[in-house]
Amino acid sequence: MAKAGTSSRGRAGSRGLLRQLEESLERMKVDSDPASIARRVVQTVVGEFGFAGARLWRIADGDPAVWQQAGKLPEPDGAAARRAQSKGKAGKNGAVAYVSMATGGNGKAALVLEARAARDVSPESRHMLEIYSRFAGIALGSTERRRAVDELSSIIEATKQLNSTLDLGELINIILQIATRLTGAERGTVFLVDNDRGEIWSLVGLGLGQQEIRLPITKGIAGWVARSGETVNLEDAYNDPRFEPEVDRRLGFRTRALLGMPIRNKDDEVVGVLQLLNQSSGAGVFDSTDENFLGALSSHVALALEKAQLHRELLAKQRMERDLALARSIQSGLLPDGPPQIAGFDIFVSHRASQMVGGDYYDFVPLSAGTTLTVVADVEGKGVASALVMANLQATLRALTQHVHALERIVGSVNDMILTDTRGGKFMSMFVGLLDHHSRSFHYINAGHVPPAVVRANGEIVMLTEGGMVVGIFPGVPYERGHLLLQPGDILVACTDGITEAMNRNEDEYGNERLIATVRECRTAPAKQIVETVLADVDLYSRGGPHEDDRIIFILKVQ
Repeated sequence: MAKAGTSSRGRAGSRGLLRQLEESLERMKVDSDPASIARRVVQTVVGEFGFAGARLWRIADGDPAVWQQAGKLPEPDGAAARRAQSKGKAGKNGAVAYVSMATGGNGKAALVLEARAARDVSPESRHMLEIYSRFAGIALGSTERRRAVDELSSIIEATKQLNSTLDLGELINIILQIATRLTGAERGTVFLVDNDRGEIWSLVGLGLGQQEIRLPITKGIAGWVARSGETVNLEDAYNDPRFEPEVDRRLGFRTRALLGMPIRNKDDEVVGVLQLLNQSSGAGVFDSTDENFLGALSSHVALALEKAQLHRELLAKQRMERDLALARSIQSGLLPDGPPQIAGFDIFVSHRASQMVGGDYYDFVPLSAGTTLTVVADVEGKGVASALVMANLQATLRALTQHVHALERIVGSVNDMILTDTRGGKFMSMFVGLLDHHSRSFHYINAGHVPPAVVRANGEIVMLTEGGMVVGIFPGVPYERGHLLLQPGDILVACTDGITEAMNRNEDEYGNERLIATVRECRTAPAKQIVETVLADVDLYSRGGPHEDDRIIFILKVQ
């Protein structure tokens, strides 16, 4: 082995140095990655050229940073490395030699080799070091350029793969396969940021057996990356207080090296985090090359994720719309096909839900050949939950009327059963009337409902208010029955609050008085025409108003 501190050599020694240099260059594998070549360079300077220590500096924008080192070395001196780069040749500082390494291209030095000997470095050793550095720099430059081309090709290929699917689970799996293959990671997870819930969550993790992980955004390395938008690269995750070992314990895994990188969209917002674990090749840690490649891929990943999430939301919306359409069809089947045909009475009903399904309900239940139970009810709220309670009410009423005909018992039983079924989460107003066809006697209970009115043939108004409180809040509520006799020309009008509470632009309600006045004005018309007149007036009044509710209007006209 040559001695770096030898002051003079003969021809035989020079031939030995050249042979040694030739052998060292032959062993340099230019098809390796740049980090491996850089590591080989400093190891060769120490192990084969006889220097005590060697350090390879990488200088970018005038800022020197240690890339690889081997042997015994003092604390790094970045200023000396920077001076050596600016001189462009080997320094002559006794036991230390700084050699500027050109990597090709424009010839601008980007690397500096620092070699330290036990005593003064001989001219021959400096010369050999310069020759070796020159070839090593060319090899590194060639490898880095080849690597850059490979990375560009990989990004292009990866972009094609990312655009090959709109399925979110499949896309995340593709992302992880690309990332783990090109970085040598054992496992990986893509966390998506859920700002509304303050969480990060993974739909799938490569090597995690399709398990979903949900974590608060305030916990763990991935949570920190999501909040800060900064990359985290750790040699041993357990040495970092931000690391949460809970997932390791749950999965029986041991995290060592960890790379966490933000995934940013076109607006530079963090929409996800890519976390890779345990680099299984090379030095066992993730390096800047891994970070640079994944950083270049980040915007493509973010775009693909956003497209997949939008597609997923669209599919969910379409499924919901299909389900709601089915629910609307089912709900329509629970309502009567039309009003009953009762001699001496003209009856018409209109029902319209503000959404696909709603909580307004009406029914006609024949109790005997000469009596009919009429029901108008309004479940609190709108949408699916109210529709479910409405369906429950229909089933409950139909079951009760098979055995119970007393209005007080019917309404009291409905109250207790709805309270039990909804656990007090939903309540409703309800108007129940019992019509005797022959005597025209009408018994009713108003359970907190919009008061129906009877418009007499002579224009007199009778409000139907007897009853009790709304249904479904307290058990054992007593209800009182009201009664009146209907005369020819009388009109009974009942509705839900979607009629009386319809608002205009100034948020003034349509109201009961206007409803009754409209019915009174057209009381000589058939029931269907009265309903149509009321609805047209409500629509005209509420045009441009703030909201629309479910609507039922029921007209019973005595002939």
